[in-house]
Amino acid sequence: MKELIIKNYKEMQAVENSNNGNTFNVKPVITNENANKCHVDFVEVPPKNFAYGYHYHEVNEEIFYIIEGEAEVRTESGVKHLKQGDMICFPANKSGSHVISNPSETEKLVYIDFGTTALPDVVHFPDAKAGMTVAKSGIYNFTE
Repeated sequence: MKELIIKNYKEMQAVENSNNGNTFNVKPVITNENANKCHVDFVEVPPKNFAYGYHYHEVNEEIFYIIEGEAEVRTESGVKHLKQGDMICFPANKSGSHVISNPSETEKLVYIDFGTTALPDVVHFPDAKAGMTVAKSGIYNFTE
């Protein structure tokens, strides 16, 4: 990080992400402009929605900590069920493939997404047979 950061989750502005009727909100703690080695986001997933898509990184690792609600995480080794207080760590390779979803009919899922930010990174989306290279100069999409 380039500076000391203090933020309150309840006072942070959410950025809505929407794709084909699926929505989730991200509250960035460390923005891309301030990230040197890591990122931290609060992620809010409404009932019956998911965050991002099924993917894995070649370079960067991620850790999720469940603050509120329950989660289902699809991984290469099967679906993992998480509850408040659980953590799950994803290595930077195919075995770290994941997508987190909210199975609840009524309760919001809130989790912290910690991760490294080494560049360049290659992100694969196995279901879509596509990916992207993330570099300082931008994001470059590709198909596999």
